[in-house]
Amino acid sequence: MLEDLHLKIRNLTLDDYPQVKALMDRVYHDIGGSWPMHTISKLIKDLPDGQICLVDHDKIVGMALSVKVNYQRFSNPHTYDDLVDQRERIHHDNEGDALYGLDVLIDPDYRGYRLGRRLYEARKELCRQENLIAILAGGRIPNYYQHSDEMTPAEYLEAVDKRKIYDPILTFQLSNDFQVTRLLTKYLPEDEKSRGYATLLEWKNIFYEPEKNTVLEYRKTQVRIGAVQWQMREVESVEELLKQVEYFIDALSSYKSDFALFPEFFNAPLMGLAPDQTNQMEAIRFLASFTERFVSEMSQLAISYNINVITGSMPLVEDDIMYNISYLCRRDGTIEEQRKIHITPHERRDWVIEGGYEVRTFDTDAGRIGILICYDVEFPELARHLASQDMDILFVPFWTDTKNGYLRVRSCAQARAIENECYVVICGSCGNLPQVENLDVQYSQAAVFSPSDFSFPHDAVMAETTPNTEMLMFSDLDLDKLKLVRSEGSVNNLKDRRLDLYNIEWKTNTPSTV
Repeated sequence: MLEDLHLKIRNLTLDDYPQVKALMDRVYHDIGGSWPMHTISKLIKDLPDGQICLVDHDKIVGMALSVKVNYQRFSNPHTYDDLVDQRERIHHDNEGDALYGLDVLIDPDYRGYRLGRRLYEARKELCRQENLIAILAGGRIPNYYQHSDEMTPAEYLEAVDKRKIYDPILTFQLSNDFQVTRLLTKYLPEDEKSRGYATLLEWKNIFYEPEKNTVLEYRKTQVRIGAVQWQMREVESVEELLKQVEYFIDALSSYKSDFALFPEFFNAPLMGLAPDQTNQMEAIRFLASFTERFVSEMSQLAISYNINVITGSMPLVEDDIMYNISYLCRRDGTIEEQRKIHITPHERRDWVIEGGYEVRTFDTDAGRIGILICYDVEFPELARHLASQDMDILFVPFWTDTKNGYLRVRSCAQARAIENECYVVICGSCGNLPQVENLDVQYSQAAVFSPSDFSFPHDAVMAETTPNTEMLMFSDLDLDKLKLVRSEGSVNNLKDRRLDLYNIEWKTNTPSTV
């Protein structure tokens, strides 16, 4: 075991060549040894940041050498000669959009300290900083010669991937999040141990952003959520309730929120104005008569206050059928709708509401979102269906009358955030409506949930309100953290699904085929 280690990472310089030569000669004694000085000199000149070394005191004990290449060209079959010509000059494309990993090597005396991982992490960071699509590499499989009589190269790769066989290069690359995309033949014919074969490996830069024409096309990654824990109270007119709506949208906009979320049936106080209070079906249809006006006016508020508004939910009668619908009023003036799929026994029995037939994600200028109304979040298939469409944020407007009903929504919403690696926002109403049958009491505590991993709060709760108190809730969400947790998190719930065993299949989106 080595003692008195003092390790640091830096970039190579021309003065390092004698140490570079000695290290490469030692590690690559079986395939020609070191590159000449003019090769290393050109690498340092072409891409100085890509030539990384690991130093113990003043001794170079590891290196990672890289060039830029065209992704389309080198993510397809190629050979070593496509990178290095006969004079050992290495192809470098200054306009390249990918990093090509030429070599990662560690002094044999320093193996067992996981030092290669440090070099790989430094190379990944360079890829992110340069906004490159990926890191590509042609990887030798130096233990293949021991199994070539009884295994094809493809069988060998599968055995290494399943940890049945150890390969000093491929095993290490797989453990560093590289994926084998192709088997390369005649990559390096003189590599007898690999029998001339190599793997084409790729590490995707999940933060890669294609170049935009203008700053106005920039993808927003920092998103502010605003939600209204709405106080149910008696009102005298539609105009009075709409003034409350505008007040809250104005307040959320003043705090630069990208979204305003209202609860399910937030405008239910209008049912208190229905002519016949004893007839619940007539009361809910009376409320539905205002839905088009609310959608129109809330859309105008979204434009005026420059905020995306999710209208909670409202009833709508269509072809004499009652639906429970949430509307997305984007700040650009466009409107989308999401119908509640699963109808509660109360809604079905007392209001004769029917379920919708489709759930889908919606693109906004602040991420891709989904909407599930209350009871729907208790059915994990729906959120998983949305997650398969790359949902970033799930909004859940709800209405619950008791704490145990609320806890069903909350617990299921938090589970959806964890299992689908997304943010989930829940928002309900509080207060009393004694004049409205079946809506006389409410219980709510709005909250924002995150995945459960190191980048997020320890309890996976980003924000929450005081229970049963009218108030606004804000939370700042980092969409890049979702990319990171999905790719490099402690667990990868989406990536690790056994799709060979199960899947979610959406059967229909039209009532005529049900």
